[in-house]
Amino acid sequence: MTFTTRFAPSPTGPLHLGHAYSALLAHKMARDAGGRFLLRIDDLDQSRARDYWEQQIYDDLTWLGIGWDGTVLRESDCLETYRKALIKMNNMGLTYACTCTRRDIAAAASAPQEGVPEFGPDGRIYPGTCRDKAHQTSEAAAIRLNIAYAAARALPAQFTETGSAYGGTHALRAEDLTDTIGDVVLARRDMAAAYHLAVVLDDAASGVTHVIRGEDLFDATRIHVLLQRLLDLPTPVYHHHALIRDDAGKRLAKRDDARAIAKYRSDGASPQDIRAMVGLASV
Repeated sequence: MTFTTRFAPSPTGPLHLGHAYSALLAHKMARDAGGRFLLRIDDLDQSRARDYWEQQIYDDLTWLGIGWDGTVLRESDCLETYRKALIKMNNMGLTYACTCTRRDIAAAASAPQEGVPEFGPDGRIYPGTCRDKAHQTSEAAAIRLNIAYAAARALPAQFTETGSAYGGTHALRAEDLTDTIGDVVLARRDMAAAYHLAVVLDDAASGVTHVIRGEDLFDATRIHVLLQRLLDLPTPVYHHHALIRDDAGKRLAKRDDARAIAKYRSDGASPQDIRAMVGLASV
């Protein structure tokens, strides 16, 4: 099987040094393995996606010396795939409509049990307010996964991690899924699919064998492996790398324009300068 990985930025702002590190590392790992490096544009959030940010992604990657294989996949072209997956899981009795606002969820979860986390990889852990609406649909509703039902159907499951911080084999446990993740959103009111569902379907459609991304997404991997099992999709090997942080130790975000690759370019930096800044000077 050909080593295949991808870089999947959203066209909602400028790429920063953290993106440069992730793209350069994934590109190097693919080329070292004689494999494929794909580019995907995660543009599901059309309220924030902009054509000029997408063009800047291409410009920045090309300037860094990163080439990709095949055509670029856009999530906005995959809406029918997401719709079919949601129908399949609804027919399996695994999803339900949720009409709660973020304020509703915060109020319902305002007094969590002692020792139970309030937040997980999907944000605030949902208290299950709408869970009794299983199998109902509504154009005004978000669609959630009943994670207890999903775990009962999909486990046992595990995944392999090759990153230095979490290396090894990780088994999914039902109590971890219910207590630390909860009923995740699969589709939002204004989007055909939420991140967790879209990324799983996109990776499978592209034949991705190795997912290389920041360690902030490690905990979300349990959600992705669970969805892969439910949808009969292959589970890639995962590699979660360290994050590029600012001088205060805070991870970079798109609002950190001072760290944007385009800003360094305009200030006269070279691609090799960027590689040195992120610790990949030899790449």
